[in-house]
Amino acid sequence: MRIGELAKAAGATTKTLRFYEAEGLLPPADRTPAGYRDYGPEAVARVDFIHRGQAAGLALAQIRQILDIRDRGQAPCEHVRDLLDTRLVDLDQQIAQLLELRATITQLRDQATQVEPETCSADQVCRYL
Repeated sequence: MRIGELAKAAGATTKTLRFYEAEGLLPPADRTPAGYRDYGPEAVARVDFIHRGQAAGLALAQIRQILDIRDRGQAPCEHVRDLLDTRLVDLDQQIAQLLELRATITQLRDQATQVEPETCSADQVCRYL
């Protein structure tokens, strides 16, 4: 299939597919006699995998590692599990930071329940921050 057909089937743009190929996420496509890219049906599944990896928060470099392991004929399951474990730790840290930020903003908002602009001095900009 040509690049436009792959893009439509995989829910991507042709620009994205060219980028994936340049970055080694998609193997170089065969070429038709006219020079058009000619992808096999397996390319749709590969692009779908790339999208699922991105949706899980993996970087393209990490996704490329997984694909490289698979392309060498090995199952990348342990590597994927390790990446997901790391991603969960990162998410837990982000959630904790967001909860702290939320508490801070709640406290600032509570202090601003009675807005009194006349009590703010010009050098403070706003006393609630």
